[in-house]
Amino acid sequence: MPAIKRSTRDFLKVANQIPGFPLLEKLHGYFYMRFPYLYIGIGTGEHRISPIFNFFVRLFSRLFPSSNSGKAFADTYHGKVIRIDTAKKLVSIKEDINISYPEQAIPYSLARDLILQKPERIAVMDCPCRSARKKPCLPIDVCLIIGEPFTSLVLDHHPNRSRLITQTEAMQILEDEERRGHVHHAFFKQAMIGRFYAICNCCSCCCGAMHAHQNGTPMLASSGYVSRVRKELCIACEECLENCQFFAITMSDDTIFINEESCMGCGICVSHCPQGALELTLAPNKGEPLAIPPGTKIASIASD
Repeated sequence: MPAIKRSTRDFLKVANQIPGFPLLEKLHGYFYMRFPYLYIGIGTGEHRISPIFNFFVRLFSRLFPSSNSGKAFADTYHGKVIRIDTAKKLVSIKEDINISYPEQAIPYSLARDLILQKPERIAVMDCPCRSARKKPCLPIDVCLIIGEPFTSLVLDHHPNRSRLITQTEAMQILEDEERRGHVHHAFFKQAMIGRFYAICNCCSCCCGAMHAHQNGTPMLASSGYVSRVRKELCIACEECLENCQFFAITMSDDTIFINEESCMGCGICVSHCPQGALELTLAPNKGEPLAIPPGTKIASIASD
Protein backbone atom coordinates (compact mmCIF):
# COMPACT_ATOMS: atom_id res chain seq x y z
CA MET A 1 0.00 0.00 0.00
CA PRO A 2 1.48 3.38 -0.99
CA ALA A 3 2.43 5.72 1.84
CA ILE A 4 0.40 8.51 0.24
CA LYS A 5 -2.99 7.61 -1.16
CA ARG A 6 -3.72 8.42 -4.78
CA SER A 7 -6.55 10.78 -3.77
CA THR A 8 -4.08 12.79 -1.67
CA ARG A 9 -1.65 13.01 -4.58
CA ASP A 10 -4.50 14.14 -6.86
CA PHE A 11 -5.54 16.84 -4.37
CA LEU A 12 -1.96 18.14 -4.12
CA LYS A 13 -1.57 18.00 -7.90
CA VAL A 14 -4.60 20.25 -8.40
CA ALA A 15 -3.41 22.60 -5.63
CA ASN A 16 0.06 22.79 -7.24
CA GLN A 17 -1.53 23.99 -10.48
CA ILE A 18 -2.72 27.18 -8.79
CA PRO A 19 -0.01 29.85 -9.04
CA GLY A 20 1.18 30.99 -5.63
CA PHE A 21 -1.11 28.69 -3.64
CA PRO A 22 0.63 28.55 -0.23
CA LEU A 23 2.10 25.32 1.13
CA LEU A 24 0.37 25.94 4.47
CA GLU A 25 -3.00 26.09 2.71
CA LYS A 26 -2.27 22.78 0.96
CA LEU A 27 -1.43 21.18 4.30
CA HIS A 28 -4.46 22.84 5.88
CA GLY A 29 -6.75 21.44 3.17
CA TYR A 30 -5.30 17.95 3.53
CA PHE A 31 -5.63 18.02 7.33
CA TYR A 32 -9.20 19.31 7.05
CA MET A 33 -10.28 16.45 4.79
CA ARG A 34 -8.11 13.82 6.48
CA PHE A 35 -9.32 14.61 10.01
CA PRO A 36 -12.65 16.45 9.64
CA TYR A 37 -14.14 15.03 12.84
CA LEU A 38 -11.19 16.16 14.92
CA TYR A 39 -11.06 19.50 13.05
CA ILE A 40 -14.75 20.29 13.55
CA GLY A 41 -14.81 18.83 17.04
CA ILE A 42 -12.05 21.24 18.06
CA GLY A 43 -13.63 24.12 16.12
CA THR A 44 -16.98 23.69 17.85
CA GLY A 45 -15.29 23.43 21.24
CA GLU A 46 -16.72 19.97 21.83
CA HIS A 47 -13.37 18.15 21.80
CA ARG A 48 -11.43 17.92 25.07
CA ILE A 49 -8.23 19.30 23.53
CA SER A 50 -9.93 22.39 22.07
CA PRO A 51 -8.47 24.92 24.57
CA ILE A 52 -4.91 23.60 24.15
CA PHE A 53 -5.16 23.43 20.37
CA ASN A 54 -6.59 26.94 20.06
CA PHE A 55 -3.74 28.30 22.20
CA PHE A 56 -1.11 26.83 19.88
CA VAL A 57 -2.99 28.01 16.78
CA ARG A 58 -2.91 31.58 18.08
CA LEU A 59 0.77 31.24 18.95
CA PHE A 60 1.62 29.77 15.54
CA SER A 61 -0.34 32.51 13.77
CA ARG A 62 1.70 35.18 15.56
CA LEU A 63 5.01 33.47 14.78
CA PHE A 64 4.19 32.55 11.17
CA PRO A 65 1.70 35.02 9.69
CA SER A 66 -0.08 33.52 6.67
CA SER A 67 -0.64 35.11 3.29
CA ASN A 68 -4.22 35.66 4.43
CA SER A 69 -3.15 38.06 7.20
CA GLY A 70 -5.61 40.91 7.41
CA LYS A 71 -8.43 38.69 6.15
CA ALA A 72 -11.31 37.72 8.37
CA PHE A 73 -11.86 34.06 9.22
CA ALA A 74 -15.11 34.11 7.24
CA ASP A 75 -13.18 35.13 4.10
CA THR A 76 -11.41 31.77 4.12
CA TYR A 77 -14.29 29.52 5.14
CA HIS A 78 -17.96 30.28 4.55
CA GLY A 79 -21.31 28.96 3.46
CA LYS A 80 -23.88 30.38 1.07
CA VAL A 81 -27.49 29.70 1.97
CA ILE A 82 -29.22 28.12 -1.02
CA ARG A 83 -32.81 27.22 -1.75
CA ILE A 84 -33.77 23.60 -2.34
CA ASP A 85 -34.08 24.11 -6.10
CA THR A 86 -30.51 25.45 -6.33
CA ALA A 87 -29.21 22.58 -4.17
CA LYS A 88 -30.89 20.09 -6.48
CA LYS A 89 -29.25 21.68 -9.52
CA LEU A 90 -25.81 21.50 -7.89
CA VAL A 91 -26.13 17.73 -7.41
CA SER A 92 -27.52 17.26 -10.93
CA ILE A 93 -24.80 18.91 -13.04
CA LYS A 94 -23.57 16.69 -15.87
CA GLU A 95 -20.48 18.57 -17.06
CA ASP A 96 -17.37 20.22 -15.65
CA ILE A 97 -17.86 23.93 -14.99
CA ASN A 98 -15.58 26.76 -13.97
CA ILE A 99 -16.94 30.11 -12.78
CA SER A 100 -16.00 32.65 -10.16
CA TYR A 101 -18.90 34.26 -8.37
CA PRO A 102 -18.92 38.04 -7.95
CA GLU A 103 -18.84 39.54 -4.48
CA GLN A 104 -22.54 40.36 -4.81
CA ALA A 105 -23.26 36.61 -4.61
CA ILE A 106 -20.41 35.37 -2.39
CA PRO A 107 -19.53 38.43 -0.28
CA TYR A 108 -16.05 37.35 0.74
CA SER A 109 -12.62 38.20 -0.65
CA LEU A 110 -11.48 34.57 -0.89
CA ALA A 111 -12.96 31.21 -1.96
CA ARG A 112 -15.64 32.20 -4.45
CA ASP A 113 -15.12 29.70 -7.28
CA LEU A 114 -17.54 27.07 -8.49
CA ILE A 115 -15.12 24.70 -10.19
CA LEU A 116 -16.62 21.27 -10.61
CA GLN A 117 -14.59 18.40 -12.00
CA LYS A 118 -16.51 15.15 -12.41
CA PRO A 119 -19.60 16.60 -10.69
CA GLU A 120 -21.41 13.27 -10.93
CA ARG A 121 -18.99 11.91 -8.34
CA ILE A 122 -20.78 12.58 -5.05
CA ALA A 123 -20.06 11.18 -1.60
CA VAL A 124 -22.27 11.43 1.45
CA MET A 125 -20.44 11.48 4.76
CA ASP A 126 -21.39 11.58 8.42
CA CYS A 127 -21.81 15.23 9.37
CA PRO A 128 -18.79 16.29 11.48
CA CYS A 129 -20.89 18.87 13.35
CA ARG A 130 -23.60 16.39 14.31
CA SER A 131 -20.99 13.77 15.12
CA ALA A 132 -19.36 16.16 17.61
CA ARG A 133 -22.57 16.66 19.61
CA LYS A 134 -23.61 14.53 22.56
CA LYS A 135 -27.24 14.41 21.36
CA PRO A 136 -27.11 15.09 17.62
CA CYS A 137 -29.97 15.48 15.21
CA LEU A 138 -30.49 12.36 13.13
CA PRO A 139 -29.64 11.04 10.67
CA ILE A 140 -25.91 11.68 10.75
CA ASP A 141 -25.06 10.94 7.09
CA VAL A 142 -26.24 14.16 5.41
CA CYS A 143 -23.12 16.04 4.20
CA LEU A 144 -22.66 15.92 0.43
CA ILE A 145 -19.15 16.20 -1.03
CA ILE A 146 -19.30 17.01 -4.72
CA GLY A 147 -16.76 16.48 -7.50
CA GLU A 148 -13.07 15.67 -7.57
CA PRO A 149 -10.55 15.66 -6.00
CA PHE A 150 -12.70 16.02 -2.86
CA THR A 151 -14.98 12.99 -3.22
CA SER A 152 -12.09 10.53 -3.52
CA LEU A 153 -10.33 12.12 -0.54
CA VAL A 154 -13.36 11.47 1.64
CA LEU A 155 -13.97 7.95 0.37
CA ASP A 156 -10.31 6.94 0.73
CA HIS A 157 -9.80 8.32 4.21
CA HIS A 158 -13.23 7.69 5.73
CA PRO A 159 -14.51 4.41 4.26
CA ASN A 160 -16.55 3.68 7.38
CA ARG A 161 -18.18 7.11 7.52
CA SER A 162 -18.82 7.85 3.86
CA ARG A 163 -20.09 6.21 0.70
CA LEU A 164 -20.37 6.97 -2.99
CA ILE A 165 -23.92 7.86 -4.04
CA THR A 166 -25.74 8.65 -7.25
CA GLN A 167 -27.18 12.03 -8.15
CA THR A 168 -30.63 10.56 -7.56
CA GLU A 169 -29.63 9.54 -4.02
CA ALA A 170 -28.19 13.00 -3.39
CA MET A 171 -31.48 14.51 -4.50
CA GLN A 172 -33.34 12.30 -2.04
CA ILE A 173 -31.08 13.35 0.85
CA LEU A 174 -31.76 17.01 0.06
CA GLU A 175 -35.51 16.44 -0.04
CA ASP A 176 -35.48 14.47 3.21
CA GLU A 177 -33.47 17.19 4.97
CA GLU A 178 -35.82 19.85 3.62
CA ARG A 179 -38.73 17.96 5.17
CA ARG A 180 -36.85 17.86 8.47
CA GLY A 181 -36.57 21.65 8.35
CA HIS A 182 -32.82 21.80 7.78
CA VAL A 183 -31.05 24.51 5.79
CA HIS A 184 -28.94 23.84 2.69
CA HIS A 185 -25.55 25.59 2.56
CA ALA A 186 -23.05 25.55 -0.30
CA PHE A 187 -19.66 25.64 1.44
CA PHE A 188 -16.51 27.28 0.09
CA LYS A 189 -13.06 27.10 1.71
CA GLN A 190 -9.75 28.68 0.77
CA ALA A 191 -7.80 25.60 1.89
CA MET A 192 -10.04 23.51 -0.38
CA ILE A 193 -8.30 25.08 -3.36
CA GLY A 194 -10.41 28.22 -2.99
CA ARG A 195 -13.63 26.68 -4.19
CA PHE A 196 -17.00 25.10 -3.52
CA TYR A 197 -16.74 21.53 -2.31
CA ALA A 198 -19.83 20.54 -0.32
CA ILE A 199 -23.51 20.99 0.41
CA CYS A 200 -24.20 20.75 4.13
CA ASN A 201 -27.71 20.30 5.45
CA CYS A 202 -27.71 22.24 8.69
CA CYS A 203 -29.71 22.64 11.88
CA SER A 204 -29.20 25.46 14.35
CA CYS A 205 -28.69 23.05 17.26
CA CYS A 206 -25.73 21.14 15.76
CA CYS A 207 -24.14 23.24 13.00
CA GLY A 208 -20.87 24.90 13.99
CA ALA A 209 -21.17 27.46 11.19
CA MET A 210 -24.64 28.50 12.33
CA HIS A 211 -23.42 28.79 15.93
CA ALA A 212 -20.48 30.94 14.80
CA HIS A 213 -22.80 33.12 12.73
CA GLN A 214 -25.16 33.60 15.67
CA ASN A 215 -22.17 34.57 17.84
CA GLY A 216 -20.96 37.32 15.53
CA THR A 217 -18.72 35.57 12.98
CA PRO A 218 -20.49 36.30 9.67
CA MET A 219 -19.53 33.08 7.91
CA LEU A 220 -22.93 32.53 6.29
CA ALA A 221 -24.19 34.56 3.34
CA SER A 222 -27.86 35.09 2.60
CA SER A 223 -29.45 33.31 -0.34
CA GLY A 224 -30.34 36.70 -1.79
CA TYR A 225 -33.99 36.23 -0.89
CA VAL A 226 -36.15 37.13 2.08
CA SER A 227 -39.36 35.55 3.30
CA ARG A 228 -42.57 37.56 3.24
CA VAL A 229 -45.97 36.81 4.80
CA ARG A 230 -49.22 36.86 2.86
CA LYS A 231 -51.29 37.77 5.90
CA GLU A 232 -54.62 37.04 4.25
CA LEU A 233 -53.63 33.35 4.08
CA CYS A 234 -51.91 32.99 7.46
CA ILE A 235 -53.84 31.09 10.15
CA ALA A 236 -51.13 31.48 12.83
CA CYS A 237 -50.43 27.74 13.02
CA GLU A 238 -46.78 28.50 13.99
CA GLU A 239 -45.29 25.85 11.67
CA CYS A 240 -42.97 28.47 10.20
CA LEU A 241 -41.90 29.73 13.62
CA GLU A 242 -41.05 26.21 14.79
CA ASN A 243 -39.00 25.47 11.66
CA CYS A 244 -37.04 28.72 11.28
CA GLN A 245 -33.38 27.84 11.89
CA PHE A 246 -32.35 31.51 11.98
CA PHE A 247 -34.90 32.59 14.63
CA ALA A 248 -36.20 35.28 12.29
CA ILE A 249 -39.92 34.64 12.89
CA THR A 250 -41.96 35.78 15.86
CA MET A 251 -45.66 35.89 16.64
CA SER A 252 -47.73 38.51 18.39
CA ASP A 253 -51.51 38.74 18.62
CA ASP A 254 -51.89 35.80 16.22
CA THR A 255 -49.82 37.62 13.61
CA ILE A 256 -46.54 36.40 12.13
CA PHE A 257 -43.65 38.85 11.89
CA ILE A 258 -40.41 38.25 9.97
CA ASN A 259 -37.21 40.02 10.97
CA GLU A 260 -35.80 40.63 7.50
CA GLU A 261 -32.35 41.41 8.90
CA SER A 262 -32.16 37.95 10.48
CA CYS A 263 -33.89 36.11 7.63
CA MET A 264 -31.37 34.32 5.39
CA GLY A 265 -33.85 33.36 2.69
CA CYS A 266 -33.45 29.60 3.03
CA GLY A 267 -37.10 28.90 2.20
CA ILE A 268 -37.67 26.34 4.95
CA CYS A 269 -40.59 28.36 6.33
CA VAL A 270 -42.11 28.43 2.85
CA SER A 271 -41.94 24.68 2.35
CA HIS A 272 -43.37 24.07 5.83
CA CYS A 273 -46.34 26.43 5.59
CA PRO A 274 -49.47 24.31 5.00
CA GLN A 275 -51.46 27.37 3.91
CA GLY A 276 -48.95 28.69 1.36
CA ALA A 277 -48.91 31.96 3.29
CA LEU A 278 -45.16 32.55 2.93
CA GLU A 279 -43.08 33.28 -0.13
CA LEU A 280 -39.50 34.15 -0.97
CA THR A 281 -38.84 37.40 -2.79
CA LEU A 282 -35.59 38.80 -4.10
CA ALA A 283 -33.87 41.16 -1.67
CA PRO A 284 -31.20 43.26 -3.44
CA ASN A 285 -29.80 44.41 -0.11
CA LYS A 286 -29.09 40.75 0.72
CA GLY A 287 -26.91 40.18 -2.34
CA GLU A 288 -27.43 38.00 -5.38
CA PRO A 289 -28.54 34.36 -5.37
CA LEU A 290 -26.05 31.65 -6.27
CA ALA A 291 -26.81 30.90 -9.90
CA ILE A 292 -25.82 28.00 -12.13
CA PRO A 293 -24.57 29.26 -15.52
CA PRO A 294 -27.28 29.20 -18.22
CA GLY A 295 -26.92 26.28 -20.59
CA THR A 296 -25.25 24.02 -18.02
CA LYS A 297 -26.18 20.39 -18.60
CA ILE A 298 -28.44 19.30 -15.76
CA ALA A 299 -29.53 15.70 -15.27
CA SER A 300 -33.23 15.02 -15.51
CA ILE A 301 -33.84 13.36 -12.15
CA ALA A 302 -37.28 12.46 -10.92
CA SER A 303 -38.22 13.80 -7.51
CA ASP A 304 -41.36 13.73 -5.41
